[in-house]
Amino acid sequence: MNMEFADRVGRVEPSATLAISNLSSELEAEGIDIVDLSVGEPDFPTPQNIIEAGKDAMDAGHTGYTSSNGILELREALAEKLTDQGVDANSDEIIVTPGGKQGLYEAINTLIDDGDEVVLLDPAWVSYEAMVKLAGGSLNRVDLSPYGFQLEPGLDDLAEAVSDETELVIVNSPSNPTGAVYSDEALEGVRDLAVEHDFAVISDEIYERITYGVEPTSLGSLDGMEDRTITLNGFSKAFSMTGWRLGYIHAPQDLIDEASKLHSHSVSCAVNFVQHAGLEALSERTDDSVDEMREAFRERRDMLSDLFAEHDVDVPVGDGAFYMMIPVDDDDQAWCEGAIQEAHVATVPGSAFGAPGYARISYAASEERLREAVDRLVEHGYL
Repeated sequence: MNMEFADRVGRVEPSATLAISNLSSELEAEGIDIVDLSVGEPDFPTPQNIIEAGKDAMDAGHTGYTSSNGILELREALAEKLTDQGVDANSDEIIVTPGGKQGLYEAINTLIDDGDEVVLLDPAWVSYEAMVKLAGGSLNRVDLSPYGFQLEPGLDDLAEAVSDETELVIVNSPSNPTGAVYSDEALEGVRDLAVEHDFAVISDEIYERITYGVEPTSLGSLDGMEDRTITLNGFSKAFSMTGWRLGYIHAPQDLIDEASKLHSHSVSCAVNFVQHAGLEALSERTDDSVDEMREAFRERRDMLSDLFAEHDVDVPVGDGAFYMMIPVDDDDQAWCEGAIQEAHVATVPGSAFGAPGYARISYAASEERLREAVDRLVEHGYL
């Protein structure tokens, strides 16, 4: 049979992050030692109390379907968490999803029709573009590279990019791929533009608990943003639960009602016992594990910054997440391919994030491996 595929599939390319990861796996299968700094996955185990909670939930029989939007106990705990962050939230305004990515997909497809304009702040996580294209939306991108990846000095550029035709702006703070944490002044600037032009904002806060010396502000807590913010978060990064696949969105009730249709007809519900494990993750019993992981990331960030400085490489250092964008040749794709083939260090081309001339590295790896990565890149002339 000669199948014809839907146009929407042809609008997107495979994930650049996973493409590099797949190449890394292929080389490792050939016996080559790869320092893989390409994937945004904490290198810490899931805290033991979360694992035990998942086991206990299975033993208690929590292995069937739940209500589509998630178990009430978890949604209530998430509403309480959001309220503590200044977001007016209740359990009915939350959908628990199998991973934060699913929540984003549902929110974007609920909001965006063919031709609707979505504004991204570059560098931007690779899947935003793909999801907007799959929904039929059009992209308008604002380059924050000239401003050290910070939004506050780039607000004028954002103001020029948005208009009354803008349907959605996506804000990610702390940021993947830069680690930037946007200031209150910057977020208030987004708020003012959203109110002026009447557009919605997705606030991707998946890295909110991985920050160094700063407290991120939840965009939905700002006056005027209550009815136009979709807050996205999840458990993968803060609690090292990437494989558990658990996330959530909070939004105004009318959007949740519509997004619930997509949710129920696609994934039905997040995994039952994983939701119970997520409830445990939100408890104070997990705080020490999160603090330990965050401190390790901070030490690695500072170490890498010093190493790059020793080799006269000027790398903007973010206050959150566990990524750095290092300046490379103009052809960053060729640089990354050469780095993995010759130096055996896996990174991701900045162009995949809308930032050509950079490569993203994840410092979710041991200090020993990070030092080795820098040494290899220097030895083979990539730094």
